[in-house]
Amino acid sequence: MNLSIIATLVYGILAMIGGIIGYIQANSQVSLVSGVISGLLLLVAGYFQIQGESWALIVAVLVTVILVIFFALRFAKTRKFMPGGLMVILGMLALALMVHQLIIGR
Repeated sequence: MNLSIIATLVYGILAMIGGIIGYIQANSQVSLVSGVISGLLLLVAGYFQIQGESWALIVAVLVTVILVIFFALRFAKTRKFMPGGLMVILGMLALALMVHQLIIGR
């Protein structure tokens, strides 16, 4: 298992946990739904990367880019490190590993 797969799975789990925490703390159903959906998409993409499907890495990159943009805008608006700043930093790290894997191939 390479680092891009691990990054995909970890970022997916963090997205899901973040959505659940957002729901618990702020009663935000939007956080819950978006966190669970994006987290599940990343977990499924990670699973299919393990199975050797090349399209799964592209899906993981797209979902991660969307999340990074969303959280960057949220961080810019609220100026609160949690959760926006943290998710941007972790998303950029995950994205760097994923893009590196796209470039070097399998």
